[in-house]
Amino acid sequence: MGNETPDFDGQTPSSSTGLNSGGGMDNPTFIADEPHPDYVVGEEFTPTGKGAESQTPFGGAPVTPSEPPPDYDDTFTSDRDSPVKSSYLSNQNLGPGQISYQDGKEEPHRTMWGAREPEDPSEAGAEDGRDTWDNPIEFLLSCISMSVGLGNVWRFPFVAYSNGGGAFLIPYLVVLLLIGRPIYYLEMCMGQFSRYGQVKVWAMAPLFKGIGYGAMVGTICVVSYYCSIMAQTIFYLASSFQNDLPWSVCNKNWGGVLCMNDGTLNSTANVNNRSIADLFYTMEAFPVKNSIDDGLGSPEWRLSLCLLFAWILIFLSLWKGVKSSGKVAYFTAIFPYVVMLILLIRGVTLKGAGKGILYFIEPQWEKLYDPKVWYEAVSQCFFSLSTGFGPIIMFSSYNPFKHNVYRDALIISFMDTFTSLLAGCTIFAVLGYLSEAPGGGLAFVTYPEALSSFPVPQLFAVLFFLMLFTLGIGSATSLAGGVITIICDQFPKFLRWQVTLIVCIVGFFSGLMYLTPGGNFMVDLVNEFGANFVIYVIAMLEVGAVSWVYGLSNFCNDIEFMLNRKVGWYWRVCWGFIIPVGLFAILVYYMVTRETFKSGGVEYPNIGIICGWLLSAFAILLVPAFGLHSVLTRKAGTFSEKFMESLKPSKHWGPQNPRLRKEWLDFKSPR
Repeated sequence: MGNETPDFDGQTPSSSTGLNSGGGMDNPTFIADEPHPDYVVGEEFTPTGKGAESQTPFGGAPVTPSEPPPDYDDTFTSDRDSPVKSSYLSNQNLGPGQISYQDGKEEPHRTMWGAREPEDPSEAGAEDGRDTWDNPIEFLLSCISMSVGLGNVWRFPFVAYSNGGGAFLIPYLVVLLLIGRPIYYLEMCMGQFSRYGQVKVWAMAPLFKGIGYGAMVGTICVVSYYCSIMAQTIFYLASSFQNDLPWSVCNKNWGGVLCMNDGTLNSTANVNNRSIADLFYTMEAFPVKNSIDDGLGSPEWRLSLCLLFAWILIFLSLWKGVKSSGKVAYFTAIFPYVVMLILLIRGVTLKGAGKGILYFIEPQWEKLYDPKVWYEAVSQCFFSLSTGFGPIIMFSSYNPFKHNVYRDALIISFMDTFTSLLAGCTIFAVLGYLSEAPGGGLAFVTYPEALSSFPVPQLFAVLFFLMLFTLGIGSATSLAGGVITIICDQFPKFLRWQVTLIVCIVGFFSGLMYLTPGGNFMVDLVNEFGANFVIYVIAMLEVGAVSWVYGLSNFCNDIEFMLNRKVGWYWRVCWGFIIPVGLFAILVYYMVTRETFKSGGVEYPNIGIICGWLLSAFAILLVPAFGLHSVLTRKAGTFSEKFMESLKPSKHWGPQNPRLRKEWLDFKSPR
């Protein structure tokens, strides 16, 4: 409203102390004598010209003496062609609503009201219309819930097992220290400083706004199959309430000749020595195909209903934005730790648990020379912390400007690492107890098999799968919320609940392909080409753009102004050199030595690999595509001038609060 000329409609001055035009809703009355305590006098406007006698200060909006418009700006400037003249009351020795003489003419002046700025601008948040967290603890718990998810309990132990146990642990911890934690802090600062989502935050360097859209594609890919895993979790959770856990008894209805009448395995027919839990997973819970050469098959109807239930819960968690998701985080961030500790205590008491934990922590030094292990460590780090996807920028954009994200970044990265190690010890203790390799997956084969031998197995099964589902909800709501925020930021006229509903509907239908007999192939394909590779490249470009284009010194100065603390050498070295150069070197070496991509040892048909690379190309090419759009929409003359302008921050970059923005510009000027 700062550059608009207010329309006047229906009020005329009737005294030297107020402006009245009768009562009633059709002719609202505005009394200027008693300023509302939450509003300050801004400008006076002189209605002139045709229709001046029937003009109102607020465009016809109903106004009462005790309730001036809550969103009215106190910094109006008149349009050059407008008949309205304005003057600040501070330059007039007048009371509110009094009539003055201007240029020898008697003209009534109208007093306008504007919202007061917060007395402490560090708490500025909602004055720009953006949601804010009700409580700082909700932000912290939401970030923990986002970062501590299925990636720690479902994915991390499996990736660690596939890459040599302790051989994977060392690269993972090194990557967390030098890449994961610095990117997490960088994204938190980007979001909080600008109060923008992962696309508009690139007002710092408009040429790179395609990074936000590329990250959105990766996020959509992850959340689509993420929820299919949650659907399987719901299925197992519902099955855990039966008198006999269904994966503890071999049922001829789904096991056929592999099962005996007494519920045990037919050792003669079971030539591959498969466990009951493995048979239940691949024959009953989630029937799988050995190849997708002839297609994926049809979605499993029970899992489809579970998927629908998961998306309904995601919608209910997000439809009010951070006001609703923040409340959900109290449960999703805390409950999993309670269950994990219970399962760990039980796990370490099992026979052979020490053997499994030793495999998890004992390094295999020769594996450190394998670039695939380092690439998997980086991918797991991104998947676990959710760096590169965008939700971190989104969540921090709802913070007050001076919120201590430095402390939060350290807490969250520590909790993520602690949770991965805790989950690893818990899972590998069970692996040592079973003393065998996993079948269809650690979470849905190996651990359920161990649970069936626990005392009161139903109780432990319910706790375990409820924990998995809780972890999934925390991460899925964050990822889906990131997509919703991008759409709402780009199209502010859309109601948030409507955008949320559409995203959830699309997410449900896209997730059905993962619940087909060939769904596991699609999970691996989309995870590799739509998530791992895309987010890896996007994160590398993100840090490079901030450090080398916007400028590392500029960004560190912004952080110093925002948090009132200097940025140490550790962060500067990681952002300016280790992350962009290290990620690029690992990526090049990995691509050169890359082997044919397989799923469970089975090669994909050529069309599958082609579709995977097309998905990666689409996401990454969004960066130059939107970069070209940014260049062409600059106001400079020649193309080269437009290009150079697109590398510089736009007028929208910086603190949104006017007072903070002025202080920021003053802070930068001598530097």
